[in-house]
Amino acid sequence: MSVVVYAETEGGKLKKAALEVASYGKAVADQMGADVVAVTFNAADADTLGNYGVSKVLNISFDGNFDAKVYASGIQEAAKSVNAQVVVVSSSADSRFLTPLLAVGLEAGYATNVVAVPSNLSPFTVKRTAFTNKAFTQTEISSEVKIIGVSNNAFGLVENETACSVEAFAPALAASGVTVASVDKATDKVTIADAEVVVSGGRGLKGPENWHLIEDLAETLGAATACSKPVSDMGWRPHSEHVGQTGKPVASNLYIAVGVSGAIQHLAGINSSKVKVVINNDPEAPFFKAADYGIVGDAFEVVPQLIEKLKAFKAQA
Repeated sequence: MSVVVYAETEGGKLKKAALEVASYGKAVADQMGADVVAVTFNAADADTLGNYGVSKVLNISFDGNFDAKVYASGIQEAAKSVNAQVVVVSSSADSRFLTPLLAVGLEAGYATNVVAVPSNLSPFTVKRTAFTNKAFTQTEISSEVKIIGVSNNAFGLVENETACSVEAFAPALAASGVTVASVDKATDKVTIADAEVVVSGGRGLKGPENWHLIEDLAETLGAATACSKPVSDMGWRPHSEHVGQTGKPVASNLYIAVGVSGAIQHLAGINSSKVKVVINNDPEAPFFKAADYGIVGDAFEVVPQLIEKLKAFKAQA
């Protein structure tokens, strides 16, 4: 009996989300009296998972880009090989893509947006967010194998040093049905998915030539940059930076919105962020009702002063 966690990688290195699902998996395993086994693809630093409670890593070598069908088949075979009762995945776009396929293969119930360890093992009950994070539900999973999708930043990283072995695992992977023409990746930038802090801009910036305000503030905070849907639709910023219900969900510890009015789709996508700050010259902007802190003012005056104060504060720290 074991708990299996899917530890995601990027460029051969574990993502922050991998360490969070390992931490969560260890907490569930302790409740069940089980061990934690991680499944990775092409992880060069797989032994790091031992710091977060993983006792064994099954490392799969796959020469190709992410393919949900291929990855799901590999995780499925790994779960079966260790008689997994619980499988833990993150809430990344890749995991949300592959996990329905995994659930079908394992005949497992799949609970998304989970924010806490199970409150009960019999029946197996987990706490989840609902209605775009405006409420919580207690969900029972009755299938023999359970799959838990942990909300980003909901559980955090919990170190629990454990003796960890890393083994090469070579299951029969499903045939890929995807052809990748090209992959464009941002370099030397904090990704939205892994960011603790996100700085986002909207139409209030008035044009792409003013985006240096967002980039300068993000650089000062070590943050990722993001944008609203109209901004990406107008071509000011790439669609990879579009956050919201129809873009990428954000669950950062701090979300700063500059010149973003706060359409309901945008708010739904960032509602999991712990602290939300808005800077807007319109006091009636909907974002102010959802924000923890707000500044009514001209972004072209407020943001440079904020950057200056932050730099001065960091210089004294």
